Amino acid sequence: MKLPQKLSLLYSKQDSDPGSTLPRRDTFAKDLGSRGTITEAAGFNPDADIHKLREAMKGVGTNEAVITEVLTRRTIAQRQRIKEVYKQTIGKNLLDDLKSELSGNFEKVVVGLLMTAPVYDAYELRNAIKGAGTEEACLIDILASRTNAEIKTINEVYRKEYDRSLEEDICGDTSGYFQRVLVSLLTVRTKDCIHHFSVTLQEIYEAGEARWGTDEVKFLTVLCVRNRKHLLRVFDDYKKVSGRDIEDSIKREMSGSLEEVFLAIVKCIRNKTEFFAERLYKSMKGLGTTDSILIRIMVSRAEIDMQDIKAAFLKLYGKTLHSFIKGDTSGDYRKILLELCGGEK
Repeated sequence: MKLPQKLSLLYSKQDSDPGSTLPRRDTFAKDLGSRGTITEAAGFNPDADIHKLREAMKGVGTNEAVITEVLTRRTIAQRQRIKEVYKQTIGKNLLDDLKSELSGNFEKVVVGLLMTAPVYDAYELRNAIKGAGTEEACLIDILASRTNAEIKTINEVYRKEYDRSLEEDICGDTSGYFQRVLVSLLTVRTKDCIHHFSVTLQEIYEAGEARWGTDEVKFLTVLCVRNRKHLLRVFDDYKKVSGRDIEDSIKREMSGSLEEVFLAIVKCIRNKTEFFAERLYKSMKGLGTTDSILIRIMVSRAEIDMQDIKAAFLKLYGKTLHSFIKGDTSGDYRKILLELCGGEK
């Protein structure tokens, strides 16, 4: 089924007229990386921090409050410097020493904080696919939300850290179209395809709403290969053609992990901070807490866009992220997460 004639004419006009515009949602996108709740500590002194950490681990018991204070008030770069100086002056590995003293979810947060961003992503992905079972949520959260440059680095770090191919490990632990989407996400998105805009829209429309059954390959090709600027235009006009949002069509046409990964891709392209806010909310609502998701997002986004995630959380759910964490966790685990959250507002 082809696009309605008036829309086909509109797209051909847009493609040939550089001065014309379709509704664009990328104009308000923020330059992420400076919207975190963790900022560089003034007067940073790694020797003083090492002394505090050593004292916190000395004797019977561990002073988790001191560990929290030091690690949540230093940037990733400053924590790496602490690790380096610790090994130079003490002759031991700080991460190993802390792991021997800590346990549970508090330990998992500390371990994440002592890694660089790509090392932590690779570490989480490796844990998600090794052993019995697979944590699909981890694969989806990381691969659907990271930039081209971040994905490239994750692949390189994974190979270096584990002497394995991330793609081969994913292929060995997943199957079907879900596997194919993940493999596609491990590659770089293409540049703008403005001259093929109407073709892209028709492809994705015919893959779902305009046929019996679903052509998953076309969804994969469009959502995993086209870049953000191009897809935002497709999403904005998809509703004009089909009468519903692309998310609604995905929910109607798919299920399980495939539905989850396609929805994650669309949500991250539309508004990444709202995607993370929703993931945090779902990790804590109802009975029990999905700590793996909560920890991964709080650790990985604290220095990037946590302020925006908090604002999105409040906007979407009418409550602060701080209050949700406070009501759903306890003890030192709660305290370290609240430090990463950065206060009530």
